[in-house]
Amino acid sequence: MPLFVEVALPVPLRRNFSYRVPEKSISAVKIGLRVKVPFGHQQLIGLITAISQTCDLAEHQVKPLTQVLDAQEILPKSLYNLTLWAARYYFTSQGQMLSQALPVALRKGADTAPQAITLYKLTNQGKQAQISLLNRAPAQKRLYLAISENPISHEEFITLEFSKAALKALEDKGWVERSSQVINIDLSWRQQLDITEKPHKLNKQQAVAVSILNQQQGFNCSLLEGITGSGKTEVYLSVLETVLKQGKQALILVPEIGLTPQTINRFKRRFAVNIAVMHSALTDNQRLEAWRQARSGEAAIIIGTRSALFTPMKFPGVIILDEEHDASFKQQEGVRYHARDLAVMRGHYEDIPVILGTATPSLETLQNALSGRYHHLSLGERAGAAQKVKQGIIDITNQPLKNGMSQSLINEMRMHLDAGNQVLLFINRRGFAPALLCHECGHLHECDRCDAFFTVHQGLNEICCHHCGNQYAIPKQCHQCGSTMLMGHGLGTEQLEQALTGIFPQYPVVRIDRDTTRRKGSLEQQLHGIHKGEYKILVGTQMLAKGHHFPDVTLVGLLDVDGALFSADFRAPERFGQLYTQVSGRAGRADKPGKVLLQTHQSDNILLRSLLRQGYGEFAREQLKERQLAQLPPAWHMVIIRAEAHLALDADDFLHHVSQLLPQDKDFEIIGPIPAPLDRKAGKYRRQLLFQARTRQRLQLEFEKILPQIEQLPQAKKCRWSLDRDPQDLM
Repeated sequence: MPLFVEVALPVPLRRNFSYRVPEKSISAVKIGLRVKVPFGHQQLIGLITAISQTCDLAEHQVKPLTQVLDAQEILPKSLYNLTLWAARYYFTSQGQMLSQALPVALRKGADTAPQAITLYKLTNQGKQAQISLLNRAPAQKRLYLAISENPISHEEFITLEFSKAALKALEDKGWVERSSQVINIDLSWRQQLDITEKPHKLNKQQAVAVSILNQQQGFNCSLLEGITGSGKTEVYLSVLETVLKQGKQALILVPEIGLTPQTINRFKRRFAVNIAVMHSALTDNQRLEAWRQARSGEAAIIIGTRSALFTPMKFPGVIILDEEHDASFKQQEGVRYHARDLAVMRGHYEDIPVILGTATPSLETLQNALSGRYHHLSLGERAGAAQKVKQGIIDITNQPLKNGMSQSLINEMRMHLDAGNQVLLFINRRGFAPALLCHECGHLHECDRCDAFFTVHQGLNEICCHHCGNQYAIPKQCHQCGSTMLMGHGLGTEQLEQALTGIFPQYPVVRIDRDTTRRKGSLEQQLHGIHKGEYKILVGTQMLAKGHHFPDVTLVGLLDVDGALFSADFRAPERFGQLYTQVSGRAGRADKPGKVLLQTHQSDNILLRSLLRQGYGEFAREQLKERQLAQLPPAWHMVIIRAEAHLALDADDFLHHVSQLLPQDKDFEIIGPIPAPLDRKAGKYRRQLLFQARTRQRLQLEFEKILPQIEQLPQAKKCRWSLDRDPQDLM
């Protein structure tokens, strides 16, 4: 009797595909296995979602599958169910969602069985060697010290960003050798947990939070709202100790790759266990190895960015999401899922607790905490001897500015620097200047593919569009009038760094933004330099605002507050409040008093005053009330359909037809079609249609009803369109 399987493939079509099972493979097929199948002229890898003895198509129309790749289900039942739920919630195909849950190597057909690993260890000669011989080779010394404690794997070597040249030098000396070792799954940590660092003494609020979190059994979600510097990480470590002692694993998500090295080091210092790391800077094989270790239970702790959410755990114990408010947890391309919301759902499917930690909760999470859906734990005191930060506004109306800095700010900086401290200046614009201006005719050089100005990058001698990546050498003449009098207009991090080097020649400056951290290991190197006190002035974008601990920073200056106060996005006040609180939280984190200064032309702005006077907690609660009155998320639930086309009319026409398919009543609101805030990007015109519903269920049902009709619209063929549920960015 013939046997057929339904296979979910990583294609945008919202359906699964039927294949015939060849005789030789009948005994091998099970739901949840990967199979290779013919699809058009190519071979694709998908997952079996159903097995049946009948098929709606005639037998000669159904192609046979090519190969069964696994002997056992590749994902545990809970994760498999999570991806199916997510596919429905985010209106995407099961195949696309399932492929999100697998490392790239597995999507290409790699084997799931553990392989041999490379270990670096000291030779007998290396054990006898005098370490003082490495005093003039710090990279070799750092690697030697690490290996002398324990042999390290090639994966750890890359994760902790040791130098390849240092490794070669130590091998040439005959001090270090590499050996291949077949992996035996080591679960010894489940019997005996080694704690290698004495835990810090918890203050009263931390102790209460740990006690409540440790008592929780099964699924529940807790918001740990702690002001910056209140010791949230210490709470995580105490909870982890309890979880690991029970022989269970922990999954920890952080928003940025830049935060993973410091998080790994913090946990490595406390626990002598295997830590698997998952983020996009690793190679496919490294990510696969980390995935295997997590799945087999060998890795006690899994740390990663957004995509690590789908890492399987053999002994699931707890999920911790640090900086839960961060927009990086929302994927903006392809399947637009939110890792925070899926982490909560995963906790539900695995029946384990979920902890969301932040100083500045998103309004969605705050509403869930205030309504009692989540436990709400607060840390209102700074940990250790850290004192409350002083805040001040510098009104720069009619004041002369030197490269964006007022004289008051420069004087304050000089006081802190002369006292031997570090200063952090924040401006959320990378590059030298946000625009190139002709001094004679006033022409601003605009990207020929977007409605945006070119940013000047002087160090690279180019003008670049930050929206589509379009770039040219800095022109010698104005495109409009031919004048050679061209100048950068506005301020960026590159120009600020240059200016500070001139004003404070005796104090080294470091700039941290996407341009200076492109090279592998460069961010780690710069952060290491900051901690060692090599740099006194820190200049940076949002990358510097997130979760870093700089004990010597006593002054934080925010240069361009006005740009963040005005935006077309309804989330702008919330984002500004979070950004200000996070950046100011970098000041005075140790026992030195900290100060934060904001430069603004809007010193009487209600938002600004309310944030400074009441702090983020009260500010966020006021924002929640405003959103409820305006019927905006999280009070109502939103979906955006975006369309882009070479002709604006095609995108408008498609969205107009979509809006005709939807109901419009007091519980369901349609806005648009309207141009996106950036109307033209990469040569295409962009339009959007917003839907809002009072309840999630109504939104789900209405959309599931009309999706097949939208896909059949003839206008859909003339543009590219996408769906974004719970959008975080209207751009």
